[in-house]
Amino acid sequence: MPKVTLPMRQKGDVLVDYEEKVFEDVKAQPGEKALVTFHTVAFEGSIGLVNLLQALRLLRKGFETSVLLYGPGVTLGVQRGFPTIGDEAFPGHLNFNKQIEKFIAEGGKVYACRFALQALYGHSEKNLIEGVIPINPLDVLDLTLIHRRDNAFMLHSWTL
Repeated sequence: MPKVTLPMRQKGDVLVDYEEKVFEDVKAQPGEKALVTFHTVAFEGSIGLVNLLQALRLLRKGFETSVLLYGPGVTLGVQRGFPTIGDEAFPGHLNFNKQIEKFIAEGGKVYACRFALQALYGHSEKNLIEGVIPINPLDVLDLTLIHRRDNAFMLHSWTL
């Protein structure tokens, strides 16, 4: 077997060119909206966290941005902690909560479907992170249609 002669990577080394940006940095025009919808289970993959980061980026680009949590997505919007609410049991345990709280603090809106919250996952509205707005299940479609009518950018994700 040939001997490896390349030096080992060191902390601080760069593996890719992270500074080159290929496309223009698009900003929202006045009044533009964005909607990010989640139909995913918290902690079952990266899409929930990735979409929260995308929603925050859209907000910071000037879009009036809303997040819709429905189906299993409502599990991203509930308070967490162990041994008590707000306690982080391990690093990253409260990633979703912290991202949602930051998104709301910066002016984003987060909606959670009441049907999924209670009927599917047994939570009450009191379990939601402060600032998450519970909505009627009939509002799920109407929220999407309002954004469509307003020619908004929409990002939809489904996982099973």
